[in-house]
Amino acid sequence: MTVAVPAAETLAKPPFRIDLLRPAFYALAVLLAVLVVLPLAWLAYYSVVDKDGHFTLGNFAALVTDPTLRRPYLLAIGMALGVGVLSAAVATPLAWLVSRTDLPGRRLARALVTASFVTPPFLGAIAWEILAAPNSGLINVFWRHVAGGQAYDAPLVNIYSFGGLVFAIACYTFPYVFTLVANGLDRVPSDLEDASSILGARAWTTLRKVTFPLVLPAVLAGSLIAILQALTMFGSPAILALPAGFHVITTKIWSLFQFPPKPGLAAAAALPLLLITVLLLQGKSWILGRKGYTVLGGKSGAPRITYLGKWMPFGVLFALVVLSLTVLLPYAALLKTAVTKHGIEGLTLANFHFVFFEFSATQLAMKNTFLLGFATATLGTGVALVCAYMVSRAPVRGSPVLGLLATAPVAIPGIVLGVGLFLTYSHPYLMLYGTLWILLIAFLTIEMPVGYQQMSAAFHGIHPELEEASRILGASRLKTLRLITAPLLRTSVIATWCFVFIGTIRELSATILLTTANTKLVSVIIYDLNESGDMGAISVLGLMLLLVSFTVVIIANRLPLLGGPRLPALR
Repeated sequence: MTVAVPAAETLAKPPFRIDLLRPAFYALAVLLAVLVVLPLAWLAYYSVVDKDGHFTLGNFAALVTDPTLRRPYLLAIGMALGVGVLSAAVATPLAWLVSRTDLPGRRLARALVTASFVTPPFLGAIAWEILAAPNSGLINVFWRHVAGGQAYDAPLVNIYSFGGLVFAIACYTFPYVFTLVANGLDRVPSDLEDASSILGARAWTTLRKVTFPLVLPAVLAGSLIAILQALTMFGSPAILALPAGFHVITTKIWSLFQFPPKPGLAAAAALPLLLITVLLLQGKSWILGRKGYTVLGGKSGAPRITYLGKWMPFGVLFALVVLSLTVLLPYAALLKTAVTKHGIEGLTLANFHFVFFEFSATQLAMKNTFLLGFATATLGTGVALVCAYMVSRAPVRGSPVLGLLATAPVAIPGIVLGVGLFLTYSHPYLMLYGTLWILLIAFLTIEMPVGYQQMSAAFHGIHPELEEASRILGASRLKTLRLITAPLLRTSVIATWCFVFIGTIRELSATILLTTANTKLVSVIIYDLNESGDMGAISVLGLMLLLVSFTVVIIANRLPLLGGPRLPALR
């Protein structure tokens, strides 16, 4: 039997399709370049020109010769190193207790550490003001009451000091070390520890010579992240260091925009901070990439549990002290301050009534905050989704460039980005300063690396063959993305949206330089109220932020029930 084969010219031609991927690639590349490259370019430009627009290196020379600029850098570096050491010293034993021992309440301990992740560091610093201010702090008031002292006696603790600043920041950076070390301990093969025990090693010897060396890279990487967070933080130093009479570099950069403003000097001071951030991130990547272990021979046994025995009370006491200082006491202080008011006996809702009905700035700030949170989460997740698709599937030559641009902002401290955006969008020809648009640009830039990394991980979990089968059956790339890939990514997209939303509503470092009277956000209102000393209103607003954040976290963490990813740790 002979089968007639139609001539090539009689074969049905495929329908004409417009490929939108290449225009989308160029549009994303331009958008990311504007978000990342443009403010850094203006930052570099302003750092090397004087007020008349002439080239000069005087701004950089001032960083070395001016002690009012040199000292904040040295204090910031010392503060960051102290935070890194303290975070590792606290988080490493706590992670071991929670991951590898029979400590009771281990799941509760992990949940409380997550709570410290969600807590904005500036809000934690305010909580410790309420607890440990020299005169009015609850701890000092209680101490004087017990000891029978007077209000002017020396305080038991003083949060307005260099040590107090290191402690307050470490309370909200130690979770970075805890998460990395706990995950590392969960992956340590029990076979190695069992072999050590079989050879006669005691539990302490096994921990010291086998377990700890395997998680040492995680300890070092977590410490570098804690150092980076402390070095680039603005809120906590502004709240605790300025009343103590000293600047760190982030607060000094902010002060350079006070009257008379010195934008060139601020730009020059920001660039070394950017360089240090890049080096720290590179060091973290090098540690995690070059150090560690590889398991050969298949799946290893379950993690080896150490029974504390007679050491159980000490383990429980250590965990209770750490979690009390970082979560329980600060939250209790905020709640107590929110429901009490000076001059009113007993519990009262006066602070809530003032914040929501009498304080005129609250409603505008809440509207701006949640509007920007929704817009940033929606736009940022959409851009991250398309970028991750472009990079993971590489439908257009040069797609990896999008990944580099999307992750580059992780190396830009918030205060540095704020300076760059201020200099870029306060120009007469591109005046966005004083509008919500400049804040939207800032939040999209800050949150882009987080959204991209999560969506990239989600795409790598979907095999390309599913999309190839759809293409073979005649579907276009966009139709395949809409009908095949998007449903599989649904829970990942929702988790990314939640994560970006939380990061937006708690941001302060860049926001403090970019808001005006009409664009205030809740975080800035909290900072302004702290300067006026209205702790009751601050506590109400802080509890509202925490309630919204925890609600979003709970929603995102229920997504695994539908097959989606868990919400990762806040950065």
